[in-house]
Amino acid sequence: MAYGEVAKRVSSWCGRPTTFLLALGVILVWIVTGPLFGFSDTWQLVINTGTTIVTFLMVFLIQNTQNRDTAAIQLKLDELIRATQGAHNALLDLEELDEKMLEGFRARYERLAREARDRQAQGLPDTDVPDA
Repeated sequence: MAYGEVAKRVSSWCGRPTTFLLALGVILVWIVTGPLFGFSDTWQLVINTGTTIVTFLMVFLIQNTQNRDTAAIQLKLDELIRATQGAHNALLDLEELDEKMLEGFRARYERLAREARDRQAQGLPDTDVPDA
């Protein structure tokens, strides 16, 4: 399995509310065990580490929000591409492509931009509907 696919799955899992609740439960267990360990230096170190983990947990909340926002923005962009006359529907799911295919599209669009700047420098229009 490619890194991109693993990263996508892990990102999706980390943004789930149940994952956050599981991590929160672990922190609560640490707090409850304080009296059992007599609030020792080791226990305090664990609690201090726990506060770092609470900060770390914020990543889960941010990831969840970012996942939803990114999905919504992507759908809106896809709809704009789909509804625009002359736009290339092949671009609708670029975020799902592997790095090699994405780089191929990027290279084509960089070439189109260079060609458009060259045409513009010659006084020609820089607008058209080239193949994707």
